[in-house]
Amino acid sequence: MTALITHDVCLEHEMAPGHPECPERLSTVLQHLKEIGILDDVDVYEASHARRPDLARVHAESYLDALDRVVPASGLLQVTLDTAMGPRSLDAAKAVAGAAVDGVGMVLTERERRVFCAVRPPGHHAEESAAMGFCFLNGVAVAAMAAIEDDRVDRVAILDFDVHHGNGTVAAFMDNPSVLVCSSFQHPHYPYRYFDVDRPNIVNTPLPAGTQGIEFRNALERDWLPALDDFRPQLILVSAGFDGHADDPLGNFLLTEDDFTWVTGLITDAANRLAGGRIVSVLEGGYDLDALARSVAVHLEVLGSRSSKT
Repeated sequence: MTALITHDVCLEHEMAPGHPECPERLSTVLQHLKEIGILDDVDVYEASHARRPDLARVHAESYLDALDRVVPASGLLQVTLDTAMGPRSLDAAKAVAGAAVDGVGMVLTERERRVFCAVRPPGHHAEESAAMGFCFLNGVAVAAMAAIEDDRVDRVAILDFDVHHGNGTVAAFMDNPSVLVCSSFQHPHYPYRYFDVDRPNIVNTPLPAGTQGIEFRNALERDWLPALDDFRPQLILVSAGFDGHADDPLGNFLLTEDDFTWVTGLITDAANRLAGGRIVSVLEGGYDLDALARSVAVHLEVLGSRSSKT
C-alpha cells in the first residue's frame, strides 16, 4: 500500500501576499487528489513534528535555537531575502521533517512500502546553519540521517529532480559515504551553491534552460542508474520537485506530466531492484498550481501501481 502523510499546519505557513510558495500549493494538490479519487486509494496519516535530536543530526544546535527565538507572534519576519517566517512557519517546517521521518519508520517496519509526504515549505536548500530558498529545515536530510541511525539500514539514496539544485542536501552528505545524493537541476540557476562538488557519493546533473523531456530522461539514465547500481541503497528518499514543468514560473525546463511519470517509474524500478521497493518521497518545489497538482497525481499513481517485486 502507498501512504500519504500531511499536516494542517503546513497550510498555515504564509510568506508575503502573492509569493509563489503559498498555502494554495498544498491545498490545490490535496483537493485534486480528492477529486480524482487517489485519496481513497492511499493510507492517509497526520505527520508528527520532528524531534530536536532528529533535527540536530543535520542542523547546528545554535541554528535551531536561533529559529526558535525569532518566531514572530504575528506578521512576518524576513529571515533571508527570499524566505519569510510567520507565526506557524517553523511548526510547518518541523511537520515536514517529521513527516519524512515518519515515512522512514513506516517503510522500515514494513507498515507501508511507499510513502509520499504532501507537505510544505520545501526543505532541500536549507543548510546546516542557514535558511534559504523558501526552506528552513531540510526534511529529506533529516529523514536520511534517521534512517542511517537505524540498525536496519546502512545505505540511503536521495534522488532530487527539482529544477533547483539540492544544495543543502549535498552539503549535508558530501562527506558521508553512507548516503548517495543524485540531483538534477537547471544550471546556471538558483542557488548557485555546491553544484560542482566532486565526491564519489555525489552525482550532480546540471542541465541547461530549455531542457526537454528526452534530454532530462537521457541524463538521468546516464548519471543516476549506474550510481544506484554501484551504491545499492537499502532505502530511496526522493526530493520531489515539480518546478521543472513547462508551466512553472520559477524554472526554465520544458517537462510535462509524462516526464514526471517516467522519472517516478525510474525510481520505483530502482527501488524494486535494489531497495526492497522502499521509497519515501517528499514534496519540494512546484509553483504553477494546476501543473503541480497534476504532476503530484501522476507521481502518486506510479508509486502506487509499481509495487515491490521482492
